[in-house]
Amino acid sequence: MLYAAGVDVGSTQTKAVVIDRERRIVGRALISTGANVTTAAQEAFAQSVAAAGVAASEVGYVVGTGYGRYKVTFGDTQVTEISCHARGAAQMFPGTRTVLDMGGQDTKAIRVNERGEVLDFCMNDKCAAGTGRFLQAAAFALEIPLDELGRLALGANKPVQISTTCTVFAESEVLSWLSRGRKAEDILMGVHRSIATRSMALLRRVGIENEVSFTGGVARNPCMVEVLDKALGLRMNVSEESHFMGAMGAALFALDHVIGAALSNPFLPGRAAEYPPTSQHS
Repeated sequence: MLYAAGVDVGSTQTKAVVIDRERRIVGRALISTGANVTTAAQEAFAQSVAAAGVAASEVGYVVGTGYGRYKVTFGDTQVTEISCHARGAAQMFPGTRTVLDMGGQDTKAIRVNERGEVLDFCMNDKCAAGTGRFLQAAAFALEIPLDELGRLALGANKPVQISTTCTVFAESEVLSWLSRGRKAEDILMGVHRSIATRSMALLRRVGIENEVSFTGGVARNPCMVEVLDKALGLRMNVSEESHFMGAMGAALFALDHVIGAALSNPFLPGRAAEYPPTSQHS
């Protein structure tokens, strides 16, 4: 068996995925990035290899991605998170033509072709208002665990209108609404709708083509999924693996190298028939 791995070092969490030659995920890991990015990358990779039940030496190639991709010092190369999320989404959902990747510090809208190659993309500006960071600010202000925000927001009856477009002032506006007696769930729904509005603006800039796949950590938030589905007028592709889509894409690029090396090995005659075709990174 030949294995490949992808390590996605995000601003808040680091993900790692190990896949086999059939492109199946055999091991994964998710940890907090923390202050030492290099250590986080190493630990996530070690955990994913352990989960796969293989030795690190059996992983033929490692690709780093994410904002901390150059800190994956043990990796063989780096690929941008835009390409990796596009590739991973197309692998998970072959009908994908548009990808919305929402992480802790940025949001990206990506248009892809049938092979998962990037045709166009755009990102949020320097402000993190349309990202997971905006949700973190609301969670801090309301003293509610981040992973409970989506569930609580779905109970809203009279959502408020969040006017700020700056994460720095998000906490102040949330507290202002709270002081006026508004319920936490109504405030949270306003926050989710604000993020969705900014995300829709990015998607329209690249052109929305169905199917739309939602990737990144915020894809695990049920309210964010529901609000975006309504704004789009369709159901996005979301799975339990959506959080790992960047790492998955990185692992697929790594597998390209593993297979390429195997096919070019003169001591492995007839080996080409064992490997299905795979798209290449342009």
